[in-house]
Amino acid sequence: MQRITEQPLDPTVLLKETDNDSCGAFVVFGGTVRNHHQGRGVAGMRYSAYGPMAERVLAELEEETRQRFGVAECRLMHRIGELGIGETSVLVAVRSAHRAEAFRAGEYAIDTLKERLPVWKEDFYDDGSRAHQDGVALTGSPEGGVDRGRNHD
Repeated sequence: MQRITEQPLDPTVLLKETDNDSCGAFVVFGGTVRNHHQGRGVAGMRYSAYGPMAERVLAELEEETRQRFGVAECRLMHRIGELGIGETSVLVAVRSAHRAEAFRAGEYAIDTLKERLPVWKEDFYDDGSRAHQDGVALTGSPEGGVDRGRNHD
């Protein structure tokens, strides 16, 4: 099961990978590339990552989310490489017996992913310039994982 990929993200993959007859709730969040950032027009972007570390962080976050919220399934995927406006950059899928837990777990998973995942984002602006988004330096977190700070919008 691949969590970091250069291929377009497909929510139907997560639907199949998380199939669970004990669950009555299925929540999916998808983040897409938008055409602006901090008042500037954006033409596209590039995400980069050290794959093995990013895969580990996502796997740990999936397990943490399952344990913390008591949900049956949690799957996370993030795209790397160059993406155009409207393309999906991240997917979160959660399944649980009831919707309340699924919604809370999904929100936690995306918010925590944005804080911990070692993925770097470079915007390509309409004027031809480009810039990496500011983030927080990689450090060890108190729990022993990676703490990246906010690296997405």
